[in-house]
Amino acid sequence: MLTDDERRAAVDQAITSRRSIRAFLPEPVPRETIEAILQVAARAPSGTNTQPWKVHVLTGAARQRLCERLLAAHDDPQASGPHTEEYAYYPSQWVSPYIDRRRKVGWDLYGLLDIAKTDKARMHAQHGRNYVFFDAPVGLIFTIDRVMAQGSWLDYGMFLENIMIAARGRGLDTCAQAAFTPYHRLIAEELGLGAGEMVVCGMALGRADPDAIENRLVTERAPVAEFTRFHD
Repeated sequence: MLTDDERRAAVDQAITSRRSIRAFLPEPVPRETIEAILQVAARAPSGTNTQPWKVHVLTGAARQRLCERLLAAHDDPQASGPHTEEYAYYPSQWVSPYIDRRRKVGWDLYGLLDIAKTDKARMHAQHGRNYVFFDAPVGLIFTIDRVMAQGSWLDYGMFLENIMIAARGRGLDTCAQAAFTPYHRLIAEELGLGAGEMVVCGMALGRADPDAIENRLVTERAPVAEFTRFHD
């Protein structure tokens, strides 16, 4: 039986050790491990227990087929027209401090990879790494029924976080990826999604490559005093 301190430490460690990993080892993840992670994650709260999440797990040949199609579209300037985001993940107008944080994490990553601000080709190639799930052996695509409203998307975020934390508890790593959203039509075709099923995001799942320099990136977090007001 764990003590209260041991239980707290284990939970805190799983949360604080979660990072967006951008280079994975090819080591496969057993199906039973994936299923266990999803079973734990499904305990996420949702309004009136609607449980709005749907998960498509890609491994092996299925993962490879999707990755090849996504990379081909990403690398073809003529194909960019029909590939537009179905929903706005980011704001249409950026203000401080959000734009400052966004720029910092981008340049911190490119700095580790020695990609100069003018090197558009290497930036493009690095962004393309999203479409091979950063070489993770497991790719996850998340969808939601179109009839669901904004509250269900809040619920979805808690489900996604649960997956990432449950993965850490098993010594695995993840990277949540909004980069898939412009290619929702291609993904829908490849996965056979119905007209009422909408792509939310993707996620890479596997074991981090400890030697990859991009995995040294640790993003900063604002102190509690900066985003909290206590009302007594």
